[in-house]
Amino acid sequence: MMWQPDRSKTTQIDQLRDKINQRFGVNIASYPEFHKWSCDNYPDFWEEVWKFAGIIHSQPYTQVVDKTKDIGEIPQWFEGVKMNFAENLLRFNDDRIAIYATGEGRTDITTKTFKELRKDVAVYALAMKSMGIESGDRVVGYIPNTVEAVIAMLATASIGAIWSSTSPDFGVVGVLERFSQIRPKLIFSVNAVHYNGKVHNHLEKVEQVVRGLPDLQKVVIFPFVEEANFDLCHIPNSCSLKQFLSDSEEESELKFEQVPFNHPLYIMYSSGTTGVPKCMVHSVGGTLLKHVEEHIIQGDMTRDDIMLYYTTAGWMMWNWLVSVLYIGAGIFLYDGSPLLPTPNVFWDFIDKTGVTILGTGAKWLAVLEAKNVVPRNTHSLKSLRMILSTGSPLKPQSYEYVYRDIKSDLLLGSISGGTDIIACFMGHNITLPVYKGEIQGLLLGCDMQCWDETGKPVFDASGELVCLTPFPSMPVKFWNDVENLKYRKAYFEKYPGVWAHGDYCMISSQTGGIVMLGRSDGTLNPNGVRFGSAEIYHIVESFKEIADSVCVAQRKTDLSEERVVLFLKMAPGAEFNDDLVNGIKTSVRTYLTSRHVPAVILPIDDIPYTISGKKVEVAVRQVIHDEIVLQRGALANPQSLDLYHNIPQLQGWI
Repeated sequence: MMWQPDRSKTTQIDQLRDKINQRFGVNIASYPEFHKWSCDNYPDFWEEVWKFAGIIHSQPYTQVVDKTKDIGEIPQWFEGVKMNFAENLLRFNDDRIAIYATGEGRTDITTKTFKELRKDVAVYALAMKSMGIESGDRVVGYIPNTVEAVIAMLATASIGAIWSSTSPDFGVVGVLERFSQIRPKLIFSVNAVHYNGKVHNHLEKVEQVVRGLPDLQKVVIFPFVEEANFDLCHIPNSCSLKQFLSDSEEESELKFEQVPFNHPLYIMYSSGTTGVPKCMVHSVGGTLLKHVEEHIIQGDMTRDDIMLYYTTAGWMMWNWLVSVLYIGAGIFLYDGSPLLPTPNVFWDFIDKTGVTILGTGAKWLAVLEAKNVVPRNTHSLKSLRMILSTGSPLKPQSYEYVYRDIKSDLLLGSISGGTDIIACFMGHNITLPVYKGEIQGLLLGCDMQCWDETGKPVFDASGELVCLTPFPSMPVKFWNDVENLKYRKAYFEKYPGVWAHGDYCMISSQTGGIVMLGRSDGTLNPNGVRFGSAEIYHIVESFKEIADSVCVAQRKTDLSEERVVLFLKMAPGAEFNDDLVNGIKTSVRTYLTSRHVPAVILPIDDIPYTISGKKVEVAVRQVIHDEIVLQRGALANPQSLDLYHNIPQLQGWI
């Protein structure tokens, strides 16, 4: 056990449980009991969360959800209700700070109060209405993680329009593959961005994107990097943000278009590594209710909190972060490299502003450990009560690093879910202990299990992560998906009537904790033994000589046999040699089984990642099988795939 909660304090999860015990005459005492009740009685549970959180709405619901419909029927939630997402996030109108913002290349931290935020949203919304944006229209951002992105999104939502965004590190092809499907009327973007010590001009990419989106009526650009070029003459229908808002700057009343619970709010995208990205439509009510449960109930957040989540506006964690405004807590926006000007940049912010919750990707923590960064010796971190990690499984050694070298009295929460649900299935829990290498527990209201190939639940063994009952943040549809055919194929093809999430995991029968074992589309199956690649990573990446790795299956042409191939990216100064290979094989054999041992272990100079920081096994597998990778634009480093072509050690086996 790495951390134990102080159960003498009454948390909001305790308060909700007590209300449920009183209303329904039950005696829920433990978290496992609460989770079971919330799944067995999911309409009652989500109604109680709705009431507990005080969701603002103008028209009541007639039914929470039809429990006779299974999850595969994509049921309607809170029928009859009318509400507005922006109205809920802007429920506070005072002088407390809503947003802190800074980024690489800046020395200042700008702030915006809730009162100022409401005024700005009103101005943006009036400008949007003036150009003809209406409920259901699409407004997009090709935009950094900045205050303007939050304001534009809230203004879009206030009208009942639909927001979608990608970050500037997306290439032109990747952006067009996404935005061309949804045909936006308005786009927000910037002139340039700072990253990794350099200024990257963005206008050329914006011009190409704009010319590929014929439905655009207006292109709004603001000078994110003051010293960079701001010549908009080559970009059709373009204007500066100042020009766009110029006729709307008088005092304007903020009006909120009332829409149904299932009304589209966000369009998110699948990674696009196996085909054209799927456009997932997430609802106003479902997104809000699920995020509120995770922030208030699971995380015990209050107005005294400030969350800094390192994310881009193209990753669902940005949407998750912005929902913190509902609580009246502050959010901290950062754009740029998290390692410049020093690897301590976030720890500096925490001490300066009182950040209480830091969110990051698992890889960042591993990088800090490799750089021998020891914040507990250099910073106070007095305010920090929680570190959250997602994007990839958090390695056991990273748990040790956090509690040894960062801070011992905080909750380290590995959280997991996805763009598909714009939320989490499992993650942090203020009332449960933290065990090394494990996600604390399944989240309330999500009936998750780990299934074997026969569809039976298993514990302490790897299996497919499934969900048995509906939950509010399921996509309401895929864009341009006639009769929900793509939707049903994506989640309900493997087990009819059961949501298969596409992840391999293992649930502990002792602690209830979860270990994520990689995407099931990257499942390894040598000699008939199925397992996830993350089982290999947990062992391999504990070797100090190894900076990164990717593990894939290589199949014979006739599909008669499969073997595991492991590629190693060496740490600076480390040597790939027979001793290292033998050491890895011995460790895998010792801690897993002899069948887990990779048949081939090879050095490689780079590992492909998506722009949102996920390791891309499928594309590597395609390359070593001489298949064409169509969606290279979804990768942050697409040139890395070229390293996997025509490797002699792999040629003779196929």
